[in-house]
Amino acid sequence: MNKDPVKLSASTTKKNRSMVSEEESETSSEESDVSGSEGEDISWISWFCNLKGHEFFCEVDDDYIQDDFNLCGLSGQVPYYDYALDLILDVESSHDDKLSDEQNALVESASEMLYGLIHARYILTTKGMSAMLEKYKNYEFGTCPRAYCSEQPCLPVGQSDIPRSSYVRIYCPKCEDIYLPRTKYQYAIDGAYFGTTFPHLFLMTYGHLKPQPPSQNYVPRVFGFKVHKP
Repeated sequence: MNKDPVKLSASTTKKNRSMVSEEESETSSEESDVSGSEGEDISWISWFCNLKGHEFFCEVDDDYIQDDFNLCGLSGQVPYYDYALDLILDVESSHDDKLSDEQNALVESASEMLYGLIHARYILTTKGMSAMLEKYKNYEFGTCPRAYCSEQPCLPVGQSDIPRSSYVRIYCPKCEDIYLPRTKYQYAIDGAYFGTTFPHLFLMTYGHLKPQPPSQNYVPRVFGFKVHKP
């Protein structure tokens, strides 16, 4: 903790992205151009959002991240804040020193956390909601598993705004309940990266997308007779 971390060099970052890109291109020929092109120089944000399991994330505009007002209070929540911010914004480092494996892991972990917390704020803005609207229309957040909701598209939601306290869930605007995401890769995403407010503000903003409550409810029966609750 007493050692000052050195900044992540551009060559190290690009190497990590290239390694991931090559692995993904080998496992699937249907991956996106961003994740599947070998040697292509992509931004950290695009790389991060195209990782498997990160389908819920939208790409935050650089201009939003570069405005200090939007990041107010985050420096006290995220370790290695300055280094993580440089990594996210692809800022070239003047350092030629190489990070140790331990330092690299700490900075990369801090970058994920910082981007996630910025993302939770960004998706509450007009531009952020617009980006999430496209994902919602394309069913990228999954559909409600409840039979009587008739595959109603869902929205990501956190059960807490505090990092590392809960995982992301999907909220169904029809039955107004939450469920596990559809793939195991999304289970471990921090719920604070989407927050408790997003789906509800989204439906207030796009009121025409708010569905009617389900018209049917399942009724338990035994030999055709309703099961009465005691």
